[in-house]
Amino acid sequence: MNLPDLKEAKVRTKKEIKIIRDDYQVPENMKTMGKDKKYYLKTYGCQMNVHDSENIKAILEDMSFTETMEMEDADIILLNTCAIRENAHNKMFGFLGRVKHLKESRPEVICGICGCMAQEESVVDDIKRKYKWVDIVFGTHNLHKLPLILEESLEKNKQEIEVFSIEGDVYEGIPVKRDSKYKAWVNIMYGCDKFCTYCIVPYTRGKQRSRMPEDIIKEVKELVNNGYKEVTLLGQNVNAYGKDLNIDYTMGELLEATAKTGIDRIRFVTSHPWDFDDKMIDIIAKYDNIMPYIHLPLQSGSDKILKLMGRRYTKEKYIELFNKIKEKVKNCSITTDIIVAFPGETEEDFKDTLDVVNTCKFDSAFTFIYSPRIGTPAAKMKNDLTEQEKNERLYKLNKLVNKYANEANQKYMGKVVQVLLESPSEKPGKLMGYTDTMKLVNVEASEEYLGKIVDVEITDVKTWSLDGKLVD
Repeated sequence: MNLPDLKEAKVRTKKEIKIIRDDYQVPENMKTMGKDKKYYLKTYGCQMNVHDSENIKAILEDMSFTETMEMEDADIILLNTCAIRENAHNKMFGFLGRVKHLKESRPEVICGICGCMAQEESVVDDIKRKYKWVDIVFGTHNLHKLPLILEESLEKNKQEIEVFSIEGDVYEGIPVKRDSKYKAWVNIMYGCDKFCTYCIVPYTRGKQRSRMPEDIIKEVKELVNNGYKEVTLLGQNVNAYGKDLNIDYTMGELLEATAKTGIDRIRFVTSHPWDFDDKMIDIIAKYDNIMPYIHLPLQSGSDKILKLMGRRYTKEKYIELFNKIKEKVKNCSITTDIIVAFPGETEEDFKDTLDVVNTCKFDSAFTFIYSPRIGTPAAKMKNDLTEQEKNERLYKLNKLVNKYANEANQKYMGKVVQVLLESPSEKPGKLMGYTDTMKLVNVEASEEYLGKIVDVEITDVKTWSLDGKLVD
């Protein structure tokens, strides 16, 4: 048994990152463990978690399990968790109640918790004390060890917790079962060393560590050969890619090399304004297959709050970067993240945030009330705001964000745009997909167009989506 340790999770050393290529294995006796059995996997959180779940699905299928969308039909239930906000924390524990009820009638069902919440010391303490019926717990550093963890749990017939609070290494060769035939997530790095005062990610994901460029480009080329149209390069802070490799190779070079593979569309998330340099902007502007869409988290428009958050840029520097991207990258859409009611935020600080929104007129924004995470510096900061004040600020912010999102979408009315059609829409008889600028479009089209990039005339505009028809 290995338990998470918050103190150890904070450690950063100059220890060299290892690239490990042959660590994934399924013991012979576990290869048929899932024969005639089903797995149910529920995912919370960011794109990184979604891609981790693609790895977990492939591992389970290497053990002969088949996927089910109905939890009640499953023989093994895994919850891949997110630790970034209290809401995700509460949802996971709420869902565990349903699993417990199922296990009461079917005690042979295996239940496991993995992902970022599994890396939290306080969470695992709760699981040990209150959720003894949970069979396995494993973290972000060892998901490829799932077959061995399962084997150990079954042999000992007791709760198995294998979570490591370490800086981490890079593991290649972990299988993946992709959710889409047309779009793919590609990890380019893991972990984060920014230590924003509100963020738990550096503790749950470990040290910033980049994959080797040749491994990334090889993966993208394989995707191109398999007919994929789009890749999204993933990392906690992609702009810092390569800084830990000591080979004078940065995100700009990686974007250019990816563009030269011939993949139709390239996206990347998530960016930190701190590391967004001119070379990156120039490369994005240079290549048509690098999409003119950038997610650029602001978090706050107040210099005082940005300093308390540990963000390392000012309101002025953020707006300067925003304008530079808009000037150089043709028709670029920019979205953002904003936290309201951070400890110490005054009405004046909040107005500074609204001022940036009015200045930048973002295409969209993910907005949140500050959520304290145990172990982060901000969790110890005093917050005098009432729940009513917090909610009022979020309401005002959302009203403004929605206004500009609608204005941005209105510009598409009557225009012809290219859309990658990726799945049936919730609207009958339509397919859905995204423009190069990441606008959701519902299109009147038959399923023969799935996986194709098509010209679409926009016929109706809403705040969060567009409607359109195929152009012959």
